[in-house]
Amino acid sequence: MNEQQVINYQRIEEAIHFIHQNISLQPNLAQVAAHVHVSPYHFQKIFTAWAGVSPKVFLQYLTLNFAKSMLAKKQLNLFNTSIEAGLTSTNILHNLFVKIQGMAPADFLNQGLYLTISYAICNTAFGQVIIAATPKGICYVAFFSNIDAAILAMKNQFKKATYIAQINVHIKAAFNYFLNTLTTPAALFLHIKGTPFQLQVWQALLHVPLGNLTTYGNIGTSITNPNAARAVGTAVGSNPIAYIIPCHRVIQQTGVFGNYMWGQNKKLAILGWEAAKTHQSL
Repeated sequence: MNEQQVINYQRIEEAIHFIHQNISLQPNLAQVAAHVHVSPYHFQKIFTAWAGVSPKVFLQYLTLNFAKSMLAKKQLNLFNTSIEAGLTSTNILHNLFVKIQGMAPADFLNQGLYLTISYAICNTAFGQVIIAATPKGICYVAFFSNIDAAILAMKNQFKKATYIAQINVHIKAAFNYFLNTLTTPAALFLHIKGTPFQLQVWQALLHVPLGNLTTYGNIGTSITNPNAARAVGTAVGSNPIAYIIPCHRVIQQTGVFGNYMWGQNKKLAILGWEAAKTHQSL
């Protein structure tokens, strides 16, 4: 994405927030466009180019009724692939296109003293992200609005690691994924720190398809721990890999979309965009 596309997305996210906050009033196109300080014609053009649908149709994907209908679909029983119990932090968890490898405990107990981490910035359909990777795989992805704060937050993950501003093979693969989300991706390797339980939850999230939703309870059931919804919520909330591990697709059992580490506006934008790209009709 170029700089103008990033600016356009910022307007779109602000518009989504305005619409969601005023959903009972059903603001029209002119009102939404005025809120983001562009003409109705220009706003309709940039929004449709981004989402593939009009703002009015997009809004329908963010309603409670749509969320409930998605949760009711039988296709959400996609956790048929058993997930091994008792995984150690160094297990390779699955053989999907995203492959998770847990870091050895020493890597994070010594705050990454012997790790060399490359990092770079990528412009995505949902704003800028910072992506970091070890030689073994992607270890951190986060949306941000302030570059200095983003770099500091990344470095706080492994305070004693050596950081290099460069694009390695894993960061390049992540770039390609963000730019080509709707196509069949090449393999992505993640090298992340987490407890065995967290790794199980993040693995389960990878089974939630693009454009679909699930709940914390469903994730708990999928890892044979149906009473662990609260613990699942904590694990989902600590996901270190934005978007690639799709924690944004987990919502409350009631159909409420809920919070998101990188802000509710971001979550609404991503969920609406994914729904618009994958659902032909409501």
